[in-house]
Amino acid sequence: MPVRATSTLLLALLACQTSGAADDPAAVFESKILPILEDYCYTCHGDGEDKGKVSFDAFGSTAALMDQTKLWDHALRNVRAGLMPPPKKDRPSSDELATLVDWIKRGPLKLDPANPDPGRVTLRRLNRVEYRNTIRELTGYDFRTDEEFPADDTGYGFDNIGDVLTTSPMLLEKYMQAAETIVEKGLPQENRVTPRKTFPAGMFRGKGQRGEGDYQYRLSLYDSADLTAKLKIEKAGTYRVILNARPTGSFSYDPGRSKLTWSVEGKQQLQEETKWGGSKLISEIEVKWEPGEYPLQLTLEPLVGKDKQPPDLGDGPPFVDLELGGITLVGPLEPQYAVHPPNYEKFFTRDQVPDDAAGRDEYRTEILRRFATRAFRRPVDDATVAKLAGFAKESAEVPDGTFEKGIARAIAAILASPRFLFRMEQVLPESDPAKHPLLDEWSLASRLSYFLWSTMPDDDLCRLAEKGELRQNLSTQVARMLRDDRSDEFVENFAGQWLQARDVESVSIDARTVLARDNGTERENRERFENFRRLNREIDEAEKARDDTKLAALKEEMTTLRAKFRSPGQRRIEFSGSLRSAMRKEAEMLFRRTLREDRSLLELVENDSTYLNEELANHYGVPDVRGGDMRLVKLPADSPRGGVLTMGTVLAVTSNPTRTSPVKRGVFILDNILGTPPPPPPPNIPSLEASVKGTDGEELSLRDALAMHREKALCSSCHSRMDPMGLAFENFNALGAFREKELGKPIPSSEGRLITGEKFANVSELKHLLVTSRRQDYYRCITEKVLTYALGRGPEPCDITTVDSIIDGLEQSGGKFSTLITGIIESPAFQKRQRTTP
Repeated sequence: MPVRATSTLLLALLACQTSGAADDPAAVFESKILPILEDYCYTCHGDGEDKGKVSFDAFGSTAALMDQTKLWDHALRNVRAGLMPPPKKDRPSSDELATLVDWIKRGPLKLDPANPDPGRVTLRRLNRVEYRNTIRELTGYDFRTDEEFPADDTGYGFDNIGDVLTTSPMLLEKYMQAAETIVEKGLPQENRVTPRKTFPAGMFRGKGQRGEGDYQYRLSLYDSADLTAKLKIEKAGTYRVILNARPTGSFSYDPGRSKLTWSVEGKQQLQEETKWGGSKLISEIEVKWEPGEYPLQLTLEPLVGKDKQPPDLGDGPPFVDLELGGITLVGPLEPQYAVHPPNYEKFFTRDQVPDDAAGRDEYRTEILRRFATRAFRRPVDDATVAKLAGFAKESAEVPDGTFEKGIARAIAAILASPRFLFRMEQVLPESDPAKHPLLDEWSLASRLSYFLWSTMPDDDLCRLAEKGELRQNLSTQVARMLRDDRSDEFVENFAGQWLQARDVESVSIDARTVLARDNGTERENRERFENFRRLNREIDEAEKARDDTKLAALKEEMTTLRAKFRSPGQRRIEFSGSLRSAMRKEAEMLFRRTLREDRSLLELVENDSTYLNEELANHYGVPDVRGGDMRLVKLPADSPRGGVLTMGTVLAVTSNPTRTSPVKRGVFILDNILGTPPPPPPPNIPSLEASVKGTDGEELSLRDALAMHREKALCSSCHSRMDPMGLAFENFNALGAFREKELGKPIPSSEGRLITGEKFANVSELKHLLVTSRRQDYYRCITEKVLTYALGRGPEPCDITTVDSIIDGLEQSGGKFSTLITGIIESPAFQKRQRTTP
């Protein structure tokens, strides 16, 4: 083929350079790489062309071209994913592709397999989940970081990325306040306290109970209730009995009211009216009891008829309830029955504090050294321990001070220390200053525990780190950690963000509108709801005006309208909290099974089984599943389910509040399965919503609206990648339920084509393509996702060698999950830190 102007320029520049060895990247470029670029790349990126704003004409020398790390990293990803050259263009052979890939890695990216760069890791603070878990592990106190701290920023899809875990002055102040709260509520402040025990609502049985397990009951204020229990007393003495109950509701105008009566040992202790918005019920009495059983009783008598209850408007009926949490029993109150406070043994190893000052000093130092070593996740120097012990001693000697209060004050200082809040790492001495040093074993223990458990290292990891034996026992420890229930944190925090399963319980979905859109009655339902609001308003006005004739007519109209809402055979419209929770559990349980049983990662995409309970199975249309417990279910042979992409959680979080979103669903696959996310949309492009109206004013289906969108030149390149995959899921509505119609019309077949050319006729064929012809793209994507989560930083070019090695291992093992986890933990990126530049 003719030599183009660009190639002539590059060859002339190369001829002026000193010739290198045959394997010198610059020499290889001239002999092997330039011809490949001429044949396959210059049509778009040379001879004056600059598609994607990339042109080889812009570089004046080979050195300048090879210095473009981001350019070549991007080119490597696109070539491997089959995105370049574009469809319908000639593609390089497998040998040419291998030559190009090898040159990019050794040349522009400067990857050195003999001394791999572990990448830059930013000093990381604990995020909200890690802080909460670590505090619970250290102190036994569950501090609600989700309520007390602002949400963590996310980067690369995860909330444990060092570069975005900023620490503002407000957050520092909250850490100080948190330390005070934790020591006040979670640490023993004295040696002996009165016994205290809470009995959950499950101790009560009788008429009217409903609700959430045995922890608490919800008692409707529209229904009578009569609950009884027996309280067993084992020691004679004085006791305090406290009722735990409060009214709660979902609808501020709910008129429900009820008379509550609370009796202890047959004697009425409380009787009052309860209603929506009422204050917490307070009943606290003292009684003298001998050993035996004593009766408790709680009754409700409705004061408003059920005919006054607001109707079910689609998302389940509004409610106003009494939330019963059980009772608290304090006692015996007599001093001789006092016991150590809860959690006392977690901090104090002796039954009594020594009487002499020297003994107390020694005990104080022992306690604080042990706690600080665990909190700082490495041994603490003597000077730090001495300062903490001195502070504890001063605090103990103030008026009303105790030995325990002094320890608590010192622990508050530890919990506010940067050495606790930040994951500070140290390295082993390296004899060769040109080599990247290994992390010391304490730092490695922390990386392991926060990767797999989202919390601090346990005693086993610390013991091995102290002996310098963790690395030589790494495989045994990783296997132990994955068997431990704490590895559920990896499931919830990695899979919960990778699959967005965390979001399904809060995602905004208008169930009534979604189903109305499916059957084409959205406008009718909207008008019906507006009529309901109008009638409510007019009934209130008629009652105030005492117009009985008008009131009777309005109530008759309301009865007719209610019947339309509740007509026989009408599908119940509900996207309840229990259904959302089941969806989240389905995703987590499948991921957990794949991890714990060391199954193939491919099963996360294509599978013939999933986890269901009766409610979720009914939602999916899977027969013969009974009960509320989630269990593994073999799916029918013709089921489109199986794998995470057709789970309710993914389908719901990739939808809009009132309809599906093929664009979001396509982007989800590109970003989370194939690892080739599209660029952000260009500015000033009309939204898809602007395209959903046809020329005659009728609303178009999303398929037709997207077809119009793709006709725009600026939209076509990205939408041609996203839309075919997203449209394959159009038989699943925004609730994740299967449907056959949209806008009352049959949904056409979802035949499509990947940008790389593979065709698929339906969602099942698409999933099969992802685990066969695009398997390596999926392996690369999930490897980079897990590596990002494990390291707390985004992918870098220096990770390519590690990722390639893990992918080779996955191909050999059939995709076993252990290959991925072990490959990451044993990689230089996980085991080392970048050397310090002088």
